[in-house]
Amino acid sequence: MRPIITVENLGKRYRIGEREPYRTIRDSFTRALAAPWRSVRARLAGQAGAPDAGHVWALSDVNFDVMPGTVLGVIGRNGAGKSTLLKVLSRITEPTTGRIELYGRVGSLLEVGTGFHQELTGRENVFLSGAIMGMRRAEIARKFDQIVAFAEIDQFVDTPVKRYSSGMYVRLAFAVAAHLDPEILLVDEVLAVGDVTFQKKCLGKLGEVARAGRTVLFVSHNMAAIESLCEDCLMFSRGRLAARGEPLEIMADYIASEIEPGAGARELNDHPGRRRDSVTAMTRVELHSDPGAPPGTVRIGASIAIHVRYAVQRPVRPVFGVVVKTIYGVPVFCASDRFCDQLAQCDPAARGTVVCTIGKIPLLPGTYTIDLWLGDAGGDFDVIFDAISFDVLPADVTGTGRLPSAAHGPVFCDATWQLFKE
Repeated sequence: MRPIITVENLGKRYRIGEREPYRTIRDSFTRALAAPWRSVRARLAGQAGAPDAGHVWALSDVNFDVMPGTVLGVIGRNGAGKSTLLKVLSRITEPTTGRIELYGRVGSLLEVGTGFHQELTGRENVFLSGAIMGMRRAEIARKFDQIVAFAEIDQFVDTPVKRYSSGMYVRLAFAVAAHLDPEILLVDEVLAVGDVTFQKKCLGKLGEVARAGRTVLFVSHNMAAIESLCEDCLMFSRGRLAARGEPLEIMADYIASEIEPGAGARELNDHPGRRRDSVTAMTRVELHSDPGAPPGTVRIGASIAIHVRYAVQRPVRPVFGVVVKTIYGVPVFCASDRFCDQLAQCDPAARGTVVCTIGKIPLLPGTYTIDLWLGDAGGDFDVIFDAISFDVLPADVTGTGRLPSAAHGPVFCDATWQLFKE
């Protein structure tokens, strides 16, 4: 079986501060004929091999194949080249170097505004988009009612799309791209524009498209969605393909590349967050989670162990506590041995490491900080606020690729649901 997408030595260069001009076939032909003479003039002028002053390579030397029926995730930080890749694959812009082979109809949902004619109505744009994808009018008409129902624009289907809100526009654009059965579907982070309910519908529809054997390239920062939908994953960095593999493995590499060196551990002797009346007893804190998780991170629903090294003048039975807070300083939960006396069974020690293990972190994705409290039976003698921070990473704990919104609170509640008929 041959690949449905082949990308070889792909590169895309932009001139900084200038728009890329539109070219006719005659312009392109003339430019190709003149290329050898431009090269000769550059050598005579001493410019051969000169660096790309005033240019930036959005993509450089990209090579990969995609087999039919693959759902391929594409991740990377902003500016890594992900959206440029989809624009080149969609033939919105032409590559500077290399070549692309596509076998089948391509449907794309990129940035808002791509693909629709502003003066045409929603109905007319549906038929126009289908025609551009190479579909017959009868095929489009057969799917038309489904598209309108999915987009929820029944009242406005005969209104020019320039009068649509951004949400209406995106709903219709996604409905067209997903329902007209392209062999290849390209989806960018544009889904983030819609509301939560619409995003759920989109992810559900993408799952249907994937199960139908279509080929999907899905660019997203939603790691739970990548994990749920994709069986293969690309990671881009500075315009180059940095890694390819299973989504969980590539996501871990991506998170690790974004984390500062030394994350997940911190010396505490001179910590600025130590309370004024504290004795300097805690000397180091380390965070440990699943072996595959990058330092300083924990996947939602996984365990986390907080290791705190201490040293005091006389042996003590330590009493240890932690307060986990949001990045805005709002306490989320507390865990303290003062309530359960597990450490009270230990022999007194002047030096040691106290480990607090939280079996299943109940936090939604985001950044959190930890306050540390160390004392003995007489009270706390060393307190450090915001001792260390950590990131909770998305994971498909619900099995749907969706998670609750952090706007409803930072805590994840794993509930079960039943229906009893009356």
